[in-house]
Amino acid sequence: MNNAVDDTTQDSTTTTLSRREFLKLAAAAGMVGLVGEGLLGSSAFAQVPKKGGHLKLGLGGGATTDSQDPATFISQVSLVNSRIWGDTLVEVDPLKGTAVPSLAESWTNTPDAKTWTFKIRKGVHFHNGKELTVDDCLATLKRHSDEKSASTALSVMKMMGSIGKQGDTLVITLPSGNAELPLLLSDWRLVMQPNGGYDNPASGVGTGPYKLTSWAAGVRSTYEKNTNDWRSDRGHVQSVELLVMNDATARIAALTSGQVHFINLINPKTIDLLKRSPNVQILSTPGRAHYTFPMHCDTAPFNNNDLRMALKYAINREEMVRKVLGGYGKVGNDFPINNTYALFPEGIEQRTYDPDKAKFYYKKSGYSGSIVLHTAEIAFPGAVDAAVLFQESAKKAGISIDVKRDPDDGFWNNVWLKVPFCQCFWTGRPTQDQMYSLVYQSGATWNESRFVRPDFDQLLLEARAELNEEKRKDMYRSMAMMVRDDGGEILPMFNNYLNAATKEVKGYVHDIGLDMSSGYVASRVWLNT
Repeated sequence: MNNAVDDTTQDSTTTTLSRREFLKLAAAAGMVGLVGEGLLGSSAFAQVPKKGGHLKLGLGGGATTDSQDPATFISQVSLVNSRIWGDTLVEVDPLKGTAVPSLAESWTNTPDAKTWTFKIRKGVHFHNGKELTVDDCLATLKRHSDEKSASTALSVMKMMGSIGKQGDTLVITLPSGNAELPLLLSDWRLVMQPNGGYDNPASGVGTGPYKLTSWAAGVRSTYEKNTNDWRSDRGHVQSVELLVMNDATARIAALTSGQVHFINLINPKTIDLLKRSPNVQILSTPGRAHYTFPMHCDTAPFNNNDLRMALKYAINREEMVRKVLGGYGKVGNDFPINNTYALFPEGIEQRTYDPDKAKFYYKKSGYSGSIVLHTAEIAFPGAVDAAVLFQESAKKAGISIDVKRDPDDGFWNNVWLKVPFCQCFWTGRPTQDQMYSLVYQSGATWNESRFVRPDFDQLLLEARAELNEEKRKDMYRSMAMMVRDDGGEILPMFNNYLNAATKEVKGYVHDIGLDMSSGYVASRVWLNT
């Protein structure tokens, strides 16, 4: 399986410098103190940023029900808002996917990876002037751990054990070892707040590069530069304005007319149109996001692995990448990991479209009749087209797929996780362990294929605690093979994150984590006007 980072990634602002040249520029910008900590690991920082200006973002993925309380964060707009005003204890290197210090300046662990101690950075102040303390960090994590808070990060916090402190250090003691615990603390919802947010969770007060100045849910939010920011390598513009634009046509019109500098959620079908505008750059970033066709392993006819295998061979992955993604992606191999992840299981044969093998397994399954596939455009961009392509490719193998289009409204509540065969998208997670734990472990809330294998669950727990990376890599390979050959997920493609900006926008970092430079777009770019 070849999911290497695309060499054709478009970013006209990036210039590659030697490390010596980069350090000279970093020194001139006052950023050397952070280089050694891995916070400036991308070549997009190879230019000296221009300071000042007013950055305008036109983003889809917001709603009038949105809040600035991190415990409620779920949308793309919330992701960007959280990065504008807040910080987490740990960040992730945008190119390597490894944990790097943030508000936790260092950490240590016991040999069994059960007890982790985090040293909290001193001299950091919240926007209200209060100095960050270990008590604020402890309270933040405890609030997200509380079932009553209904935090969207609760599933992450359940993977942790007791949380306490020793002097000025934060101590997390796990019920079983986790070699990659620091990466869990990079979750974008675990934004450190004064007193953990208990007093006013939606205040938007954090330690981030910008201060919140106005907020209208689902409409607009504005920010001004935090002049007391503890970091000098970010927050280059003077102010930021985030406009919620859920209509794709409106976003494109706003960008091409210069009303905004950056937009998200680009449909591959519109890229050729955008390229005609002389002042627009396409920002295509390969990462961990992927599309799935989950089958319920416990529900007929999908409780028959021969039928599941027939459908896996009946889908034309290359055609989907070409026609649905416009080439902006890579084929998938029916497990949710690509080589942007550490310890990627190499050498697993890529599954390809094979009508003859599909016919063989279909006949072996003993099933006959139509198979209903539920789809909706909201499942992922081009989902309906993907369903029709699947229908056509399966027909050549003698398999009849009945495509049922459901309304976008209510799809996630009434179709996904409810019907035995549908579509979904995933943004990926910081670690293989977290991806498998949330979607493939028996009993997981989001186990969309109802995949249950006790030996998989046991291997997941063992790999989580294994500090020897070679051993852990072998375990992940075994897990990938189980999911690929026995699971209920058809995973045909990994999609690139597609955004667009005016050419005045410089310094965009192609981050393998989440969309929009892992949400950091506002704090990382600058305007060359």
